[in-house]
Amino acid sequence: MRKWTATTFWLVVVAVLTACGGGGGGNDGIGLAPGFGAAPVAQKVIIDSDYNTMSDDGQLGVMAAQLQAEGKVQVMGISVVSGNQWLKQGVADALMSVERLGVGQRIGVYVGANYAFNHDYATIEAEMKAGAGGDGYLGAWSGPEPKTDADLKPSPDGFATRTVVQRKSAVDFIVDTVKANPNEITILAIGPLTNIALAVKKNPEIVPLIKKIIYMGGAVDVPGNTTKAAEFNWWFDPEAAQFVVRLPIPQVVVPLDVTDTVFLTKPIYDRIAHPARPTAVTEVFRKLNGYGFSGTNGFENNPDYTQNIWDTLVLAYLIDPRYATQTVERYVDVVARPGAADNGRSIGYTSPPAGAPLQKMTVVKKFDNARFFELYVDLLTRPVPVTLPATNP
Repeated sequence: MRKWTATTFWLVVVAVLTACGGGGGGNDGIGLAPGFGAAPVAQKVIIDSDYNTMSDDGQLGVMAAQLQAEGKVQVMGISVVSGNQWLKQGVADALMSVERLGVGQRIGVYVGANYAFNHDYATIEAEMKAGAGGDGYLGAWSGPEPKTDADLKPSPDGFATRTVVQRKSAVDFIVDTVKANPNEITILAIGPLTNIALAVKKNPEIVPLIKKIIYMGGAVDVPGNTTKAAEFNWWFDPEAAQFVVRLPIPQVVVPLDVTDTVFLTKPIYDRIAHPARPTAVTEVFRKLNGYGFSGTNGFENNPDYTQNIWDTLVLAYLIDPRYATQTVERYVDVVARPGAADNGRSIGYTSPPAGAPLQKMTVVKKFDNARFFELYVDLLTRPVPVTLPATNP
């Protein structure tokens, strides 16, 4: 056995720390534990989402669970809000999602807000009459609200049978989780911002304790989608969006500016829908994305079909901000004028305007699409059920 002298020991220490770039710190958003180049510490996240089975929200859920298995993130829970669909349907889809992944006992689903603060169907009709225009996508407002379980639509593989919602409300979950993990929680805000706004209004003391909010929302220098002026997530509850973006919290916006440039194409779809080893996830992905909403227009019957990529860019940015190849710094605000054609419009000022307490935040404009899709395909085609570590780093 080789004998170590004190001099030899400290020479090794210096060499290791030099190779690691020091004894700790961060690396593109992934903190390193103090010591000898320890493994990255899992980033603690709350997924606040208008959840769906296997569109953008559901895909992010799959990818986040796989990243938790890898030790890169720790999903504290999923707080559900109405948006893409009504709350009750979103909760059902989220429960089946975590059950399908085999993580339902580790990643809880919490029931949040069903309605926006001040944006109902009568207001939406007034906006359309005022010339709001857009692509016509109204999310939950496109159909009747489910009142009972009998009104819910099952995922292609059914409803959850072993996983139930958490007793704690989504608002209390957000508040309690942030307080228990001060300056450690990043909120991935990939739906309307009603839950987050309610949490802060109820317990404003959590504001300085939130590490960061990363949004999929807004349209800063491009037209909206639901309306000519507004992107859907922030349009669904403009009052909540305005309230949250004005909070003094570090914030990153992944808006339509970048999501309008990232598209799922047939070759990428085929790598997920028709892998060498299909999984429960890839089968549901194929069934829900292969044939389109009408069952007649989708990747399986139209080789030129494409879909925008939205929420999953948020997760990629979280684990490595270098996925964003172009960003700008803007003071972002949201118009909250119920009934007006520009309700929900997001504005990115280059300098702070007078009269509004706006925060300077990072706005993503371009993405490394090729690199992102390698991550996207990899995470969506990994084996299921997911094996999570016994304890997170």
